[in-house]
Amino acid sequence: MTATTAPQTRTPQPGTAVLPPLQIGRHTIESPVVLAPMAGITNRAFRKLCREYGDDGLERGGASGATSLYVSEMITSRALVERTPESMRLIEHDPQESPRSIQLYGVDPATVAAAVRMLVTEDRADHIDLNFGCPVPKVTRKGGGAALPWKKDLFEGIVTAAVREASPYDVPVTVKMRKGIDDDHLTYLEAGLTAERAGVAAVALHGRTASQAYSGEADWSAIARLKETVRTIPVLGNGDIWSAEDAVRMVQETGCDGVVVGRGCLGRPWLFTDLAAAFAGTTARAQPTLGEVTATMRRHTEYLVDFYGDEYKACRDIRKHIAWYLKGFPAGSTVRHSLALVDSLDALDALIATMDADAPWPGEAAEGQRGRAGSPRHVALPDGWLQSRTLDDSAREAVAQAELSVSGG
Repeated sequence: MTATTAPQTRTPQPGTAVLPPLQIGRHTIESPVVLAPMAGITNRAFRKLCREYGDDGLERGGASGATSLYVSEMITSRALVERTPESMRLIEHDPQESPRSIQLYGVDPATVAAAVRMLVTEDRADHIDLNFGCPVPKVTRKGGGAALPWKKDLFEGIVTAAVREASPYDVPVTVKMRKGIDDDHLTYLEAGLTAERAGVAAVALHGRTASQAYSGEADWSAIARLKETVRTIPVLGNGDIWSAEDAVRMVQETGCDGVVVGRGCLGRPWLFTDLAAAFAGTTARAQPTLGEVTATMRRHTEYLVDFYGDEYKACRDIRKHIAWYLKGFPAGSTVRHSLALVDSLDALDALIATMDADAPWPGEAAEGQRGRAGSPRHVALPDGWLQSRTLDDSAREAVAQAELSVSGG
């Protein structure tokens, strides 16, 4: 991977910001960057790839140690307690992966507590993140994800239970959330204070409501307000970080202690090189040729083969990454279409060989938004969910079914 040369200095240059390491409980994260959990994306293979590029960026910045925090895709607590094969596979980590970070989704304090207990007593995680930000209708219509903090007692019960089980093992618990259900039903400030009192190690805020999904622009001012409200633990910002410069600007505008990066790294794991370098005070940025990008795509596929133990499954998985990797490059529609149907490493190699490896980084054409933004929508909620901030009988019945509709991943 190539990058522009830059002086190895800790004096911040334009587009950079030297920040202290991010402290998440007992874990010191040298670069204040977290890989956001993304369903079907942040499996062990993709985390490994991002970690390699993050390590490179930290070296360019003249530092060493744990680079960023790379969180697993969301794991359903009930499926984990039941030890479904899929959930057990999703919590696997590479031997070199440290801290081992797992995100849990749950709607019942007892079940979440049991899942956390399993992870810590069996030494399967060094950090646990709780999901209160998922806007997917099948989750919110049962009162889960971004809908759950509206029920103050349920939110507090889940967070408190998780911290109680993890604390004796010195495993920090963090919370990731959205602003609220919609602009008329915001929950983030109250939830942040509740999480702080419960003993979480950090809170992360995606500056959108559930009704926005990924549409429009993230409200970074909400991140600033949360930082002003929650005083004793780190506050992390999430939303619309497409480049290292965006991350630096978020920190400067909001005062947050670190950033959470999701869609911005799709097909672009070297973003973690840029982020680590920017927060180390250097202007080094990765500008890969098409050959370097396809080599990364090939390596990603190899890691997926190891993850699945099945070459065909790995190739089916890499298909969804193809357009992200090739964004802005002159690959041609025929090759792109064939890559979207690739079914073996040999077929992948043959298609890569037809492309111009020397094609340079296309600049602006490869930058910007990745993934689907969608449009604002009405949030699916259980009947009567908004009538009370506490868990009444009808709401209790709804959340009792919530985890049954979400797979083990």
